[in-house]
Formats: sequence, C-alpha cells, structure tokens
Amino acid sequence: LMAILASNHVSNLFSKLPTNPPPSSKPNSSYSPKPPIPIPKYPPPSRSRKNFDPVSQEDPASRPHNRHSNYYKPIKPGSKIAPPGSDDRVIIVGNSGISYHLPGAPFEFMFSYSEIPKAQPLAMREPAFLPFAPPTMPRPWTGKAPMKKRKRNIKLFEPLGAEDSDLGDVGVKKYEMLRSYNLGKFPVRPREEVLGEPLTREEIKEMLKRCLSSNRQVNLGRDGLTHNMLELIHTHWRRRPVCKVRCLGIPTVDMDNLCSCLEEKSGGKIIHRLGGVVYLFRGRNYDPSKRPKLPVMLWKPAAPIYPKLIQDAPDGLTKDEADELRRKGESLLAICRIPKNGVYVSLVSDVRMAFEGSILVKLDCRGLEPSDYKKLGAKLMELVPCVLLSFDNEQILMWRGKEWKSVLGDESYNPDRSSAHFPHFSDTTTSSANSTPRMMKLWRRAVESGKALVFNDVHLSPDELLSVVEDF
Repeated sequence: LMAILASNHVSNLFSKLPTNPPPSSKPNSSYSPKPPIPIPKYPPPSRSRKNFDPVSQEDPASRPHNRHSNYYKPIKPGSKIAPPGSDDRVIIVGNSGISYHLPGAPFEFMFSYSEIPKAQPLAMREPAFLPFAPPTMPRPWTGKAPMKKRKRNIKLFEPLGAEDSDLGDVGVKKYEMLRSYNLGKFPVRPREEVLGEPLTREEIKEMLKRCLSSNRQVNLGRDGLTHNMLELIHTHWRRRPVCKVRCLGIPTVDMDNLCSCLEEKSGGKIIHRLGGVVYLFRGRNYDPSKRPKLPVMLWKPAAPIYPKLIQDAPDGLTKDEADELRRKGESLLAICRIPKNGVYVSLVSDVRMAFEGSILVKLDCRGLEPSDYKKLGAKLMELVPCVLLSFDNEQILMWRGKEWKSVLGDESYNPDRSSAHFPHFSDTTTSSANSTPRMMKLWRRAVESGKALVFNDVHLSPDELLSVVEDF
C-alpha cells in the first residue's frame, strides 16, 4: 500500500479551492451590493400634520387638564363665573373652594366635600367649565340626523307616589308615559322625615350582622367624600339599609369632619363607627324612587392655586429664627412613620402630646405622594394647631408656636386647689407634684371619678391596708 501511495504523483488527496475566480460572461462589469435603506428615527414632518391640531377641533370643556399648563387667572373671593352657553349654571369661588350651582339642585356641588382647604384660593388653573353633561344635549352626537318618529305602542307606568295621592274616584288609577328625570323636578324630602324614629340597640345589632363580615363597601380614599360617591352610596342603599364606608388615607386625620359631611350630604345616619370604618343607615322611611337624583361629574376639575404652606418667616418668627429651627430639626428624630393608605385617627393627639416635651415635632412621610403629605401638613396646622417649617426629605417639620397651650392644663394648675383633693400630702409630695403636672392631673382625675383612694394614715400594717382596700 505504501508503494502505491509513493508511486502516485498527487501529493494532496484533497482538492484545493481555485485561486482565481471563474471567468464571467461580462468581464468589464463590476457588481457591488446596495446598502440597506436606513430606517428613519422619527417620521418626516408632513405639512398636513403640522397644520392639523386635533385638540383645537374639540370642545374646550372636553380637553384633559394639563398640570404643567401656564394658565393663570386671578380670582376674587366670592366671585361668580358663568361659563359660556349656560343659563343659570354658575361657578362660585368662596372660602370653601370652587363649587357649582345648578338650578333645582338641593345644594351646591363640589368635587370633594370633606377635603376643603380653609385658605382663600388665589387663581384658577383652567378655564371655567362645569364638569357635568350639558343640559341641551338630548342624545350623544353621532354625526347623523335623528331618526324619524314612528308609531309604536306606548307603555304606560303608574307614577311615583300615586298610592299616596287622592284622586277622588274610588277604583281609578292614573298612568303616565315613561320620561327622563330632570334635576330638581321632585321636591327633596326633609332628612328628619326620611330617618324616622331612632333605632334601638337591638335593631342596630341586627343590621350590623350582615355588614361586619361583608366586603360590599364604599372605599373612601385621598380625595375624601367626592360628588360621585354620593350616587354610589344611594346605589348600595337600594339593596341594603346600611352602607359600609371604609375610609383610608389623609381624610382619616379628621374623622369627625368626615362623618358630618357623610351625614349632611347623603341624608343618612351613622349608627356605628370603628376606626376608619363607618356604617351609614339610610333611614326608616327611605324610598329609592323618591331620593334626589344627582348629576354625575364627568371629570375631576383642576384644583385652584392656594397660598404656600411653607413661608420663609412664619407667624411669630423672623427668617433667622426660622432657619435656626430648621437646622435643629435636621437632627431631630421623627415621632412616627406615616404609612401609605393608613388610618390616622390618633395622629392629632400624638402630635399634641409630642409638643409637651419638645417645641419641634417631625413626621416621617417617606413613600407618600408629595400632595398627600402637604395635605396632611395643612390638616395638622389647623387641628393641632402648629406652624409648618419644612417638607424637606419627605418629612414634615412643625413648630408648636408662641401661642401654644398645653393639653394637660399646666397654666390652669393651682397647688392650693389640688390640696383640697390631697389634704394630707406633705410638702415634699406637693413639690414633686409641681414638677410633674401630668401625673398630678391623672391623680386628680382618678380621685374625682372614684377610681383612686387617698389614705388618711400612711403608716398602715398589711392587714389594715387589705381591709381598707376591700372596703373601697
């Protein structure tokens, strides 16, 4: 085999690729592939697209509000603005913000009835438009003319309240055609008439049994009691006499105000309240067909511009003094951390008690929206009361102010008056009581309520002490 291979003149058994390309039919033509067409990053601007503005062709009232718009229109307190094309529909600017007056409405409508800043608004962020459907539009516009009326069998219905009306003839019934409801058509019934007699404890327990473990509820969030929430409450009342309202977020700081707004605007009665959960009773004589029909708010109107909460020199301080307090507050520990969507029922009392030991109080609001902790600061400034110094680093820094008064009654504390309740205290005890007014107030309250006892003789044996305690 080796001899055969040696006799072969081919040194490589495998063929090699040709060094020269094969001859072409057109030797003078040189072919080069074309490069791919690059995809433009942005579409070329067209003249028709540049001149066409779809927003300008729409109704100004249907444009979405731009929070970064430069619209700024100063307003005077108590001014009334009539939108274009409205007869008796007026926008009122007052101490309660912006409200909407509609003819025949039971009260002035607002976006939020509970979250109302106490400050006077300075200007508006958007043109004056009512967030309700126009009254002159019987049907939505489809681009076509309405269909011709045709003859058909008309259904007749018994009118609402026909059983209470006296027609004069026995056995005669009155029927009407079905028609749309107009706002203010039917008179609003008084709240006392709808509620009827107060519920007893047994009736309240029976009504709460179905609601305690049920998840059928109305969720009330950061905007508080909104206008459309009233319609939702009446929808719940159609099936059950009690509506469960779960309140979360900033509105729970002032639950008393929230409960009063719920009762006033809905017409119901709160029969039970536990933390942020409220149970709203519709009334004994509630009739869903006779309730007030409220128009639905189609969008959230832009909030007006209010004065700034943080000032360089707050009331009672100079700018240097305020800066010094802000420097001290940087190293101050927060008394608590505010959770997102929590229940802040005890926050006002916690801040008041914190001011007993320090002139500055800080709250940690990390994780909250800037609008949320600013609303929280505005509520605390009014309810505590206190002075806001900064919102830096998502923390609320507050100063108790020069007109601060202790909730423990330090100013009204009198040692002579306290000796009437503790006549056998020694001088050392009285001096120690002066140094701890909070403990002294708790002792006085316990003695007055009968929960504590003052011994006439301190030197008692264990058996004598036991007998005195048993007699008490």
